[in-house]
Amino acid sequence: MKMEFMKFYEVLNDFHSSDIIDSDVRRNGKMKSPESGNRRYHVFHNQVLRTLLLFAMVSLACLVLYHAVYPLQFSPVRFYSFSLPRVYAHANTSTNSGNEEDKLEGVLKRAAMSNKTVLITTLNEAWAEPNSVFDLFLESFRIGNQTLWLLKHLVVAALDQKAYARCLELHPNCYFLKTDGVDFSVEAHFMSPGYLKMMWRRIDFLRIVLDMGYNFIFTDTDIMWFRNPFPHFYLDTDFQIACDNFLGNPWDLNNAPNGGFNYVKSSSQTIQFYKFWYKSRQNYPRKHDQDVLNKIKYDPFISEIGLKIKFLDTAYFGGFCQPSKDLNFVCTMHSNCCVGLDNKVHDLKILLQDWTKYLDLPPKLKESKTLSWTVPQRCGSGHRRIARKKNDKTRNL
Repeated sequence: MKMEFMKFYEVLNDFHSSDIIDSDVRRNGKMKSPESGNRRYHVFHNQVLRTLLLFAMVSLACLVLYHAVYPLQFSPVRFYSFSLPRVYAHANTSTNSGNEEDKLEGVLKRAAMSNKTVLITTLNEAWAEPNSVFDLFLESFRIGNQTLWLLKHLVVAALDQKAYARCLELHPNCYFLKTDGVDFSVEAHFMSPGYLKMMWRRIDFLRIVLDMGYNFIFTDTDIMWFRNPFPHFYLDTDFQIACDNFLGNPWDLNNAPNGGFNYVKSSSQTIQFYKFWYKSRQNYPRKHDQDVLNKIKYDPFISEIGLKIKFLDTAYFGGFCQPSKDLNFVCTMHSNCCVGLDNKVHDLKILLQDWTKYLDLPPKLKESKTLSWTVPQRCGSGHRRIARKKNDKTRNL
């Protein structure tokens, strides 16, 4: 580059010198011939053009090289939204780095069905202990009626390091859902500060999954799976949720939703809804996600974004609050309306025993309407009365 500048300088210097000579000739009354002047002019002109062309080529080469090393320096701003996944624009940067999003994408992609649907549960150390909730949860898939295949589509979001390690021992699709400054390893007692943080972390995580384009069935780990639920989902809505108490009409907003089990398809409406749900925690402090959902399900914003909410029948998706009455139809059973980890584990074990006994019955006896669960026991009527009182209060708002 320096040599080209020197050459250009020499050409200019020669031209300047020739001008001085010509001036002297004119002062002495001696004129150059026209042919001589034209020839010198063309020589100079060609030299300048060649020099400028070479200078431009060298500059362009330098520009291309610099662009290759620092590509974003020259990329228009409008390209950024196409080069980064949508989730980056909304993720909590304190807990989700680009590397963490890549890990999550890898787990989701490996577990997803052909239509990008996954099953998701969250797990902490207390529920991951051997012979505790997580073991019972996985066992239900193994002894359920054609539910084993669903396990390969299950993503376990571990909330602490020990739960993550325990998950890796038992299951291939584990993701460490980190939350800076929060310890989720111990049992989170109902409505404690730790419990509330855990529930809201879950809502934000599910929003991220939707934002990445994945549909999901979210299931609490204390839900036992006995049949494939997909035949009993509604086809005309993107958000459907289980109930503590089902009133008979799936469209009735007075149904008491249970956030422990829902089927959600990724769409602009569901993504907006989960953002709104998560943000609404600020308007209802010291309330968990389910109570806030009971508030916002009537909000005009839901209609404005065009979201349809439908409630799942407890005949198929039951729980201790309102058990499924017919074992021939039950898909899932939830140890809701039950406080305390020991109580849950005790009654869930009996629940699996009831199911195993049902499977061993002859076909004719299975169709008997007299078959029923022997649970809840420790999760008894007292818990159900508390839950019904809470739901009745919500419906009267």
